[in-house]
Amino acid sequence: MSESNSSTHGSKNASSGVQSTFVFSGTVSGILMAIMVTLVVVIVLGNALVILAFKVDKSLRRQCNYYFLNLALADFFVGAFSIPFYIPYILTGRWTLGRGLCKLWIVIDYLLCSASVFNIVLISYDRFLSVTRAVSYRAGQSKTHQAIIKIIAVWVLAFALYGPAIIFWELVVGQSHVPKDKCFAEFYHSWSFLLSTAMLEFFCPFISVAFFNLSIYLNIRKRRLQAQLHLPMNEPASAQGEESQTSSASLGKPDPSTSRAAQPSRLSRDRKIAKFLAIIVLTISQLFLLFLGLCCRLD
Repeated sequence: MSESNSSTHGSKNASSGVQSTFVFSGTVSGILMAIMVTLVVVIVLGNALVILAFKVDKSLRRQCNYYFLNLALADFFVGAFSIPFYIPYILTGRWTLGRGLCKLWIVIDYLLCSASVFNIVLISYDRFLSVTRAVSYRAGQSKTHQAIIKIIAVWVLAFALYGPAIIFWELVVGQSHVPKDKCFAEFYHSWSFLLSTAMLEFFCPFISVAFFNLSIYLNIRKRRLQAQLHLPMNEPASAQGEESQTSSASLGKPDPSTSRAAQPSRLSRDRKIAKFLAIIVLTISQLFLLFLGLCCRLD
């Protein structure tokens, strides 16, 4: 009896030891792992297709598409580097890869996330120029060096926001507040620093994207009203088209109705851009509120 009891207690202790290595229960850990692995696969494959399309199709190599390529690269490395390191850490609650790799992971993770946000602002600004300054915008599409300069500025700004603090915070303070089996930034419990950087990473981009989106909407609305005023109210559109084609053919001049017919397609395209940017505004606002709530809980 004593041997059976000791073996029973031994098996229970072994199973409890295995379970203690995970923060969540076995079922919850399995579900979380499946979700995060699926997320990694979707992020990596989706952004890899964007990068591959840009490389294969030379017609996509325009200034505006370089910004989408930059966003795809940032999101690709989030799925290929940041999340895979986060999966075992969040499931076990322990970091076992050393302090050096921990700091490298944190720097790259913050860099990629910040770069993604700033890329969204850059894309919104580019869409704003394409709608409000269409002529000069189309003329500068071949100048890819301007896009490269803006992309470099995005990465430099993204690194400057968190990189120096992650690397030198411990040296300035004089000691590390991160336990040996944990991996997070030294400023994780500094509410004032987190709020200041959140203003630059979320609030300012939110205001910028909202401004660009509102400007695009107002510009589309103004152009739509102007297009409606230029069309005579008493004459059907089909009659106008036939008359303009006949007159232009007889005079040997270009058909002005062609440019008018192109306006609805442009307006439709610009409305799609406005809807896309509106979704971005809502997403950034929700992320900012979530981040602000987490900062308040840390205080």
